[in-house]
Amino acid sequence: MSAPAPAASRSRMSVRTPRFRTDIQALRAVAIALVVLNHLWPERMTGGYVGVDVFFVISGFLITGHLVAELDRTGRIRLAPFYARRIRRLLPAALLVLAVTLIGVWLLLPYPRWTDNAVQAISSALYVENWTLAGLSVDYSAHNAAASAVQHFWSLSVEEQFYLVWPLLLLGTAAVIARRGVGGDRRRALQAVVLIVLVLSFASSVVYTTAFPSQAYFVTFTRAWEFAAGAAIALIPVTALQRINAFAASGLAVLGYVGIAVAAFLYGPQTGYPGVAALLPVVATAAVILAGTGRRAPLWGVAVVTDRRPIQWLGELSYSLYLWHWPLIVLTPFLIGAPLSWWSRLLILLAALALAWAGRRWVEAPAQRAEWWREAPRAFLGGGLMMAVVVALALALIGGAAIRGTQAQSAPQPTGACHGAGALIDPTECDPSVAVSDPVVTADDAYFGLAPECGDLTDTLAIDGRQTTRECDFATGGPGPRVWLVGDSHAEQWQAAVFPIARAEGWNLTISSFSGCPPADVAFVGFDALWGPVDYERCRNWAGALSEEIVADPPDMVVTAMAARQQLVDDGSGRSHDDQFVEALRGTWGRWIDAGVAVVPIADTPLNGDVRDIDCLLLNAQSPVDCAVARPVALPPDPVALASLEPRAGLWPIDMSPLLCDDAVCFAAVGGEPVFYDADHLSSAYAATLSDRLRITLDEALAAPPTPRG
Repeated sequence: MSAPAPAASRSRMSVRTPRFRTDIQALRAVAIALVVLNHLWPERMTGGYVGVDVFFVISGFLITGHLVAELDRTGRIRLAPFYARRIRRLLPAALLVLAVTLIGVWLLLPYPRWTDNAVQAISSALYVENWTLAGLSVDYSAHNAAASAVQHFWSLSVEEQFYLVWPLLLLGTAAVIARRGVGGDRRRALQAVVLIVLVLSFASSVVYTTAFPSQAYFVTFTRAWEFAAGAAIALIPVTALQRINAFAASGLAVLGYVGIAVAAFLYGPQTGYPGVAALLPVVATAAVILAGTGRRAPLWGVAVVTDRRPIQWLGELSYSLYLWHWPLIVLTPFLIGAPLSWWSRLLILLAALALAWAGRRWVEAPAQRAEWWREAPRAFLGGGLMMAVVVALALALIGGAAIRGTQAQSAPQPTGACHGAGALIDPTECDPSVAVSDPVVTADDAYFGLAPECGDLTDTLAIDGRQTTRECDFATGGPGPRVWLVGDSHAEQWQAAVFPIARAEGWNLTISSFSGCPPADVAFVGFDALWGPVDYERCRNWAGALSEEIVADPPDMVVTAMAARQQLVDDGSGRSHDDQFVEALRGTWGRWIDAGVAVVPIADTPLNGDVRDIDCLLLNAQSPVDCAVARPVALPPDPVALASLEPRAGLWPIDMSPLLCDDAVCFAAVGGEPVFYDADHLSSAYAATLSDRLRITLDEALAAPPTPRG
C-alpha cells in the first residue's frame, strides 16, 4: 500500500537534517530517571510517572519524522519493513525480560501470585497490558492485589499500539490526497489529521479522567494526543523552525526541562491523570524537542549539560533500564527475605543499570544488526516464536499454580483453642505471636467466598445493570429470622463469620454490597481517591435504594460494615470527614431502627497495606510480631465506631479490635493464622475464628424486643 509523492511537495516536506539528536537522548535519560526514581522512592519523586509522557512525545516525534521522510523519498510507506524494524528493535529485549521474570516469579513468589503474573505476562507479550490493567482497575478487589512483576509493560503496550496504527493513518491520508490530485496539500492534510487526533484524544482524556479516573490512566485513547503532540512538531517546516534564534531556542529548552521537573516534584498519586494535568509534561517535552529541531548543531547553552557522557549513556540504556527495573523491585524482597530498605533500593538501581547495560550490549544491539531476520517475513516469524515461548512459560506457570492450589486444599487445617482469634481471647494461656506455619493465603481464603446456601445475584437493588444483592437460604425455606448484611467489601469480609451463625440459627440472609460504597445517606465522592461522577452517583443511588428497601420491608436485623476511613465524603459544608460521616450514619441507622430493625454496626478492622508492607508476613513467618503495628497507627479514628458511641435502643455496635490487636499493637497474624487476605480485608479463615464472638452480639440483638416503629 503506497501513495505517490507529488514532486511539488517533496522539497517542502524534507524537513530533517539527519544527525544524532543528543538533546533527545538527554530527554530519554530524564524520562527514565524520573520513572525509576518514582518506583524506587515514590514518597520523594511523587510525580516521576510523567517520565512516561516524555517517552510518548519523543516516540510521536521520531516515528512521524521517519515515516514522513520515507514518504518524501519514495512516495510510500513500506509497512512490512517498518513493522519488522520495530520487531528487531523492541521484541528481543522485552521478551527476554518477560521470560526471565516468569522464571523469577516461579522461584521466588508464593504460588497464589503465579496466575496473575502469568496472565499479565501474556498480555505484555501481546502488547495489550494497558487494557488488562484498565479492566482490573474497574475490579475493586484487584485494587488490593499485590503488584505484578510485569505491569510496567502497560506503557510499552500503548507505544506498540501507536506503532501499529500510526503508519496506516499517515499512509491513508497521503493516499487520499494523492487520489484527489492536490499534492501540494499533503503536508496540510497530514497536519490536519494530526491536529484532529490531538484535539479529540485530549478531549477524551480530560472527560475520561474526570468520569473514570482509574481506567483513564491506562487506556490508549487518553494517551494518543501525547504522541500526536510529538508528531505535530515533526510536521512543522524546517524553515519555520530556523527562524528561532539560538538564544531563544536555548531558553525554550530550559523552560521545557523546568516544566518537566515541576510536574515530577509537584504531582502525586492524588493528581487526576492524565487529563489536563498531562499538559505540563507534554508541552514541556515538546518545547525541548522543538528547540533542538532543524538545527545543524546542538544548542550550546543546553548541550553543555545534556551532552555529558553519563547523561547520554543513561539515555542509551533507557529502554533496557525500563524493562529490568520493575521486576527487580517486585522480586527482590523475596530474594533477600526482607522488605526493601534504602540500601536495598540503591542496590536494585545498580543491578538494573548493570542488566540494562548488558541487555543493550548483548541483546538489543546485536538483534538490530543480525542479518538472518533482516527480511520482514523472518522478522515476523522470529517475533512470533519469541512471543510463543513467553506464552508457553506463562501457561506452564498457571498450570503449576493450579496443581499447588489443589495440593493445598488437601492439607490439614490448623485448629485448637489457641488458633487464630482464640489466642487473644485468652492471652495468658496462648501466644498470639506464635510462628505461622503457612503464611501463604490462597483463593480459599478470599473474603468474598460464599456459602452453598447462597444463590446468584438478583435484580433487587440493581443499579444501572450492576447487581448488588443475593439471598442465602439458611432456613431451608422456613420462616427463620430475616437478616441483612449490607455495606461494601468490608461487610463482605464478615461473611465467613456470619455464615456459621446463619446456618445454626436458620436465617433468611440477604447480602447487599457495593464495592467501595458506604451504605448511608452521605455525600460520597470516592474511595481512597476521587471517583468520577458516574461512579459515585451509582453508589449514592444504591445507598438510597437500600435504605428505602429496609424501611419499606423491615428485616429483623441489619448487620452493617464499611471502610469508612478510606471513603471520601464532601457535602460542601466544609465540615470534617468524620463529622459528615457520623451524622449520616446516625441518621441512616435511626431510620432503620425507627422501622423496627435491630441495627448491628461492626467497627472497621485495622489498616493493613497502608501501615505495613503487604508482604511482611511472607517475609517474617517465623517472627510475625515483627509485622505488628502500633495500635494508634493501625486504628485511626473510624466513623462507624464514632457514630456508635451515642447509645440508642435498637443499636447493637460491636468492635472486634480486641481480637485483632492487644493493648499496644495490631497484628498481621494471630495464633499462627494470617489475619489478612490482601492489603485491606480479613481472610475468610481468620474471620471464621471470630464467629463465636460475633454471635454473642447478634443473638442479643435478635432476642431483644423490637424497637417501636417511629
